[in-house]
Amino acid sequence: LAAVPLFCSAVSNLSQYFNPASVASSPTRALLLVGVVLLAYWFLSLTLGFTFSILHVAFGRFFWVFRVILFSMSCVYILHKYEGEPENAILPLCFVVAIYFMTGPMGFYWRGIPNSPSVEEKLEHLENQVRLLSIRLNRVLESLDRANSK
Repeated sequence: LAAVPLFCSAVSNLSQYFNPASVASSPTRALLLVGVVLLAYWFLSLTLGFTFSILHVAFGRFFWVFRVILFSMSCVYILHKYEGEPENAILPLCFVVAIYFMTGPMGFYWRGIPNSPSVEEKLEHLENQVRLLSIRLNRVLESLDRANSK
């Protein structure tokens, strides 16, 4: 029980340390704030990835249906909660949309698919795409040079 006041004072100190006036006056604090936000995003992504991987195992191939239902129910709940004040619903809706995209195909649990290509194969594919784009760019530049010389 003695840890609760200690935690509250630590949160109070952090809120004073990261208030907009102090962050605006110190680039070090701004950089530290960016680091804290990125660390929090990474931790949230790992936690969501672990949770959704468990749900993926539970629901199998119908996981995407569960994900869409959960997303739509969250949006309906937020819109119902802030029915008379839509400007207050923007931040929670943005948070729900961010979580929806974090758990999508680019999310943590999708990357661990066993039949996915290795990193080397992905890099080779990217190198081939860059090479093809370079060839196309050279052709466009050559055609522009020909048009300018005429």
